[in-house]
Amino acid sequence: MLGKGVVGGGGGTKAPKPSFVSYVRPEEIHTNEKEVTEKEVTLHLLPGEQLLCEASTVLKCVQEDSCQRGIYGRLVCTDFKISFLGDDESALDNDETQFKNKVVGENDITLHCVDQIYGVFDEKKKTLFGQLKKYPETLIIHCKDLRVFHFCLRYTKEEEVKRTDRKNHAVMFDTLQDWCWELERTKGNMKYKAVSVNEGYKVCERLPAYFVVPTPLPEEDVPRFQGHGIPIWCWSCHNGCALLKMSALPKEQDDGILQIQKNFLDGIYKIIHRPPYEIVKTEDLSSNFLSLQEIQTAYSKFKQLFLIDNSTEFWDTDIKWFSLLESSSWLDIIRRCLKKAIEIIECLEAQNMNILLLEENASDLCCLVSSLVQVMMDPHCRTRFGFQSLVQKEWIMGGHCFLDRCNHLRQSDKEEVPVFLLFLDCVWQLVHQHPPAFEFTETYLTVLSDSLYIPIFSTFFFNSPHQKDTNMGRESQDTQGKPLNLLTVWDWSVQFEPKAQTLLKNPLYVEKPKLDKGQRKGTHLKHQRQLSLPLTQSKSSPKRGFFREETDHLIKNLLGKRISKLINSSEELQDNFREFYDSWHSKPPSYHGLLLPHIEGPEVKVWAQRYLRWIPEAQILGGGRVATMSKLLEMLEEVQSLQEKIEERHHSQEALQAEATSLLRNSARLSSLFPFALLQRHSSKPVLPTSGWKALEDEEDLAKREDEFVDLGDV
Repeated sequence: MLGKGVVGGGGGTKAPKPSFVSYVRPEEIHTNEKEVTEKEVTLHLLPGEQLLCEASTVLKCVQEDSCQRGIYGRLVCTDFKISFLGDDESALDNDETQFKNKVVGENDITLHCVDQIYGVFDEKKKTLFGQLKKYPETLIIHCKDLRVFHFCLRYTKEEEVKRTDRKNHAVMFDTLQDWCWELERTKGNMKYKAVSVNEGYKVCERLPAYFVVPTPLPEEDVPRFQGHGIPIWCWSCHNGCALLKMSALPKEQDDGILQIQKNFLDGIYKIIHRPPYEIVKTEDLSSNFLSLQEIQTAYSKFKQLFLIDNSTEFWDTDIKWFSLLESSSWLDIIRRCLKKAIEIIECLEAQNMNILLLEENASDLCCLVSSLVQVMMDPHCRTRFGFQSLVQKEWIMGGHCFLDRCNHLRQSDKEEVPVFLLFLDCVWQLVHQHPPAFEFTETYLTVLSDSLYIPIFSTFFFNSPHQKDTNMGRESQDTQGKPLNLLTVWDWSVQFEPKAQTLLKNPLYVEKPKLDKGQRKGTHLKHQRQLSLPLTQSKSSPKRGFFREETDHLIKNLLGKRISKLINSSEELQDNFREFYDSWHSKPPSYHGLLLPHIEGPEVKVWAQRYLRWIPEAQILGGGRVATMSKLLEMLEEVQSLQEKIEERHHSQEALQAEATSLLRNSARLSSLFPFALLQRHSSKPVLPTSGWKALEDEEDLAKREDEFVDLGDV
């Protein structure tokens, strides 16, 4: 355009438009009677860079007078740059470029370098922004470094445009965009907003740099009490209700300060209790739920059952094992956690109420309960990447004190307080009872619990994001001036080979069926199981505004005062819970909607794979759930093989699943605690009641007679 006037004859006449139209796609053209083999061009990603979308058969154009030539390839977009990967880079330039940038290539455009994007529709150039109803014929990108790129999309089919869903990556929630994406995913962006008021940890070192609060909340209120007394968003339900958490205000003796706190909470409660927000129910976890001391004491007793020095000790304690298990109260604590989560779900799902979780710092029991609620209500959290994102959001960014609770530095003589391990144990109960609802396996949960104590990972090593950022970026004399560099636990390739990683994925997971475009239009995003209960219908308030009585309850909870009764009577809560719980379990489970566990006595079990894996006497050769899973996988592999023959095509994903089944093919020799106890030495003693060992005969003689019939009636 610059330096060129008109093209063609005299005067101001324009060059005639070419009338030839090709109806042959580029890949259908053959050169020298040989098919052109497409070269694989690798996309080089920086550490942490993620692919967002890509399009195939894109022509990168080079303008030369009135002619147009170029090369075909893929146009990809990451969260860092736009890149064009040509099928044959030598088509335009045969000379090797001597001066190359290792970060940004010749065909790379960083997102910050994009100045303007245009699209050509019917030979008309338009600026592109927002959602597009159709793809342009040509994409023109103007860069801030004055480069101009032309990409022809005429030959690109719609099915060749692939969008990488964020669910395929663990969201770290260390940027404002991550929180905005989560708000959009849960449809909570109409009532809540992501804020950056704590960027650089200027307000509070306990809170993350970014978090979500109600939209009407003034950002200047957040620093008033260093983030205390501020309702922080956790998750939004399909009906618009939300799960919130709040850390209690510091206890004060001065009446003047107490009045200031009371007025502050009055204003906060007005914000979260008026339309469009639903009625709010407060759950004070500090006074009406478990204590950290209870968790610590119970686990200390519980773990002693599995710290067996030798085989003799195992058989000596075998006769009283169940009474010792009951006296530890660990399973009862798991049951109480599951029940509390179901109670909150009943309020969210059946009563259409917002739930505000209260705790001193909102970093222990709040993390536990809010995470369990989301696992039960949100199918996304039951996928592997969704679960990892949940842990990042509620535990890592939620400020759970992993360093102190796990006692990594052993700065005190006290036992650890395994709140996160308690959460994993609760999730295991759900995985054990509803296996097809989870994309990950119990092996995944076991290795995740092991990763708590591997100090090369930063994920579970710090008390807060501020502590992590401070220590990871600070130079240390012990490391010769280099900053501390730790890995993230979510990169499983650090710990396991690809073949071993297949054991982390559940081959029986039932994926949510994808709806056609016609079906999507009339579909409203709700749980597939909707409950309509007489006693648990939505309770409308006589006034949807500010209640003095409700505010007094909230203030007493936040200020650490004990209250004589809850907002609702315990009898009414118990009736609502029982009817909600029984009604759900009376119907077939929906693996893509609400998921509730059985919490009756025998239904809450010991996580055998984690706690019994190092005890040879507790293993069953060729038995247990591993044998059942092996048979199911063999049937699954046979069905897949038949489908391949019928459809006459092969899927790489099915090949991966077939590889996973080969690990379990010889189920007759595998331990019930596979894969951890595969090479363990197995005890030759039969598992019999130990009360009659001496009455039967000597232990050595009994071991020799393990295949003989023993009449237990004489014992």
